[in-house]
Amino acid sequence: MSFLEQFFAITKNTFQESIRQPVVFVIAVTATLFIVLSLALATFTLDSDQQMYIDIGLSSVFLAGVIGSAFIATNVLTREIDNKTVLTVVSKPVPRPIFIFGKFVGAAVCLLVLMIYLILVFMVVELHGSMETAATKFHMPVIVFGLCGLVFGMCVGIWCNFFYGWAFGSTTLVTLVPVSALVYILCLVFGREWVSQSIGTEFDSQLWIAAGMLFVAVLILTSIAIAASTRLGQLLTLVVTCGFFMLGLLSDWLFGRPAAQLMSRITENGVDPDVAVTPASLQGIELFEYWGLNLAHKVVPNFQVFWLADAVNQGHPIPMQYVLITVGYGMLLIGAALCIAIMLFQRREVG
Repeated sequence: MSFLEQFFAITKNTFQESIRQPVVFVIAVTATLFIVLSLALATFTLDSDQQMYIDIGLSSVFLAGVIGSAFIATNVLTREIDNKTVLTVVSKPVPRPIFIFGKFVGAAVCLLVLMIYLILVFMVVELHGSMETAATKFHMPVIVFGLCGLVFGMCVGIWCNFFYGWAFGSTTLVTLVPVSALVYILCLVFGREWVSQSIGTEFDSQLWIAAGMLFVAVLILTSIAIAASTRLGQLLTLVVTCGFFMLGLLSDWLFGRPAAQLMSRITENGVDPDVAVTPASLQGIELFEYWGLNLAHKVVPNFQVFWLADAVNQGHPIPMQYVLITVGYGMLLIGAALCIAIMLFQRREVG
C-alpha cells in the first residue's frame, strides 16, 4: 500500500469515527437552537438589531467550532493511544507523520461538515432578519423551507437508523448539509412575499468570507489539539486547547498593547529599538521586554485577525489581500503545530 493510500485510509477512518461521536450532533443541535433563538434576543438592542444578530450568530458558529475541535481532535488520537489500538497502525509500515496528517485531515473534514451546516443555518436565519418593529412581516420562505428541510433531514436519519442501523446523529447531520444548502438557495430565489428574485439580490459574499475565516481559526485550534494529544491525556489536551483559545482572543491585550506602550516609551526617550540589549541599564531591560512581548505576540495565534464581523457590520469591504495574508498566516500556524505534533509523536511509546 502506497503512502497516499495509507493517508486516505487513515483520513477516512478518522472522519467516520469523528462524525459518529455523539458530541458532534449535540453541538450541532445546541448551536442550531442558539442561532435561531438569537434572532429574538437581538431585538432588545438600542442600535441596529441586525448587526447585533450577525455578531451573535457568527460568535455561535465560532464557539461551536471551537468546542467541536477540542473534543474531536482530542478523541481521534488520545483514545487510540489509551486503548492501544494505535499499535495496529504504527506497527505496520505506516510512517508516523502520515498517521498524524491523516488524523488531522479526518478531524478537519468532520469539522468542515459541522461548520458548513451551522454557517448555512446562520445564513438562512440572517435572511429572515430581526423583527425590529411590529409591522415587520415574517419571511415565510425561510420558515417554510427551513422547517421542511429540518423535518426531511430528521426523517432520513430515523429511516437509515431503523432499517440500516446507521448512526442517527451522523446520518442526520450529513444529510442536513446539502439540504440546508438547497434551503438557502431557495430562500435567495424567493423573497419575503414569495416573489421570485435574482439569487444575488440578498446574497452577501462578505458574510461568507467572514464565516470562512472562522473555519481557518478552528483548524488552527484543531492542529494544536492534535499536537497536545500526542503527549497528554484527554482532559489536559482540552485544557491546553482552551488555554490557547483564550490566549488567542486576548493576544492583542496581553502582548500587543504592552509592546506598543513600551515602544512609545522607548521612542519618547530617544532610544533606537534596534540597538543591542544592554541589561545594565533600564532601557536595555525595556528593550528585552519589548522583544519578548513582540515574540509572544507573533508566536501565539491571534484569533482576532480572523474575526471580520465588525467589518461586515460597518459596511467595509474585506480586501482580498487581507484574506490571503490571514489565510497564509493560519496555514503557517497549522503547519508549525503539525510539525510539533510529528516531533512529539515520533518518540512516543505507544506499546
